[in-house]
Amino acid sequence: MSPDFARQHHQQSVSMTESPHLFALTSPFAMKRGGSLLHGHLAYETWGTLSAARDNAVLILTGLSPSAHAASSASDPEPGWWEEMLGPGKPIDTTRWFVICVNTLGSCKGSSGPASIDPDTGEAYRLDFPELSLEDAANASHQLVQGLGIERLACLVGNSMGGMTALAYLVLHPGSARAHISISTAAQAQPFAIAIRSLQREAIRLDPNWNQGHYDESRYPEAGMSIARKLGVITYRSAMEWVGRFARIRLDSEQREDDPFGAEFQVESYLVGHARRFVRSFDPNCYLYLSRASDWFDIAEYGHGSVNAALAGIRLERALVIGVSTDILFPLSQQEEVAEGLRRGGAKVEFAALDSPQGHDAFLVDIAGFGGVIAPFLASL
Repeated sequence: MSPDFARQHHQQSVSMTESPHLFALTSPFAMKRGGSLLHGHLAYETWGTLSAARDNAVLILTGLSPSAHAASSASDPEPGWWEEMLGPGKPIDTTRWFVICVNTLGSCKGSSGPASIDPDTGEAYRLDFPELSLEDAANASHQLVQGLGIERLACLVGNSMGGMTALAYLVLHPGSARAHISISTAAQAQPFAIAIRSLQREAIRLDPNWNQGHYDESRYPEAGMSIARKLGVITYRSAMEWVGRFARIRLDSEQREDDPFGAEFQVESYLVGHARRFVRSFDPNCYLYLSRASDWFDIAEYGHGSVNAALAGIRLERALVIGVSTDILFPLSQQEEVAEGLRRGGAKVEFAALDSPQGHDAFLVDIAGFGGVIAPFLASL
């Protein structure tokens, strides 16, 4: 579907294919922290059919690294990052819902970001990309939804960083959604998460190949990205899972490196393999921008310094807030805070505290647990 089609609001019912699309943002697109973006765009995918009343739309806002490809489709059969959650008969049932998944502004998975071409220079923006906030990502996503002719979402779904973006979306655009599903997220970045992300950024920036953002395929900050990813993976899972999966099992002698300080335990080898698969699949400058945007986010800015006041100002009919007891990156107390704040705003709020051992990443892998609360919530809307 082309951006021109997206603006044809007069059509009564729209059946949309699931292949990736690009949506052109207004140009210039004003950024919260100053400056503007010219000829920016968002990559997104859709599943299901938009009703004639345009009242069955569900928007998914993602974490830092996923693309818009949340699930497979006829046009792209490759499994998506939330394959078991989204589709016909699945917890987010595309026989009822018209589902949109957006690749966040600032990413390198199709949307405009530091790796995109600057129309003024013909070269990648790199560090000349405007300072990015999650509010910018929220405003861009809202433009997309409006461009599709959808005045109000049936439900806004946000997980991890996308959950913070979703809260920004709701506070900046009152009445823009009837319901909200908040997953493993927070109303503001807390010191532990900020500290971890600061180390990840430092690892990238201290890699000589980063070169103030001017790297290429031949001189790429692979070591810095590898360390950053390993730090992330450690916080995405729980200590319980690390013990259960790896204990203190050592690698076989033929699997060990000659380096006397190289990987000796299976858990070390797992981190190496995980990092190796990631480092060339995500742009380092985009990683830096989105990481910093996550640290900057604080919904208290919209409540005169009070998180509770800002959350209470959000107007929703229904909300489902889900957290995991083993999540160290976004502790359960932060989801409890979101639930209580939305409840004060008048929403009917359901709160689910799951005991999954997978920690922060549980929403990606514990489909039985998360799907078990998401499916009935959506079915009741």
